[in-house]
Amino acid sequence: MKSKWEASLFIDVKVTLGFELNRIYNHFQQNSPEIARGQGIHVTSSLDGANSHILISIVFTSNQYNGSTLEIHGRSLQAADVREVSVVGGTGEFKFARGIAKFETLNVATSAFYALVQCNLTALHY
Repeated sequence: MKSKWEASLFIDVKVTLGFELNRIYNHFQQNSPEIARGQGIHVTSSLDGANSHILISIVFTSNQYNGSTLEIHGRSLQAADVREVSVVGGTGEFKFARGIAKFETLNVATSAFYALVQCNLTALHY
């Protein structure tokens, strides 16, 4: 059996407050300003390639949260409609953060290696 262990992805993506569906062209377009960067790694962590392990820092780049981070870490079930991963810490305005991040893939363009992923994040912090 061939394993899929070799799959890994390094990310540095724009994080925004929103998006909208362009109904004429049937694709999502970005109208919201960047509020953070999502930087980290996404590594296949099961022999069949169905699960991955993610480590992501949400690094805020605007307003009062500029320079603060939220740290997301955990197992992601790739076939699930909504994937839950732990918020395990933070810095700056989000010191000692704990919570949950829920990821939902809304659109995938495999030819362009692009996916639109919605993240709903709930965190408690000091």
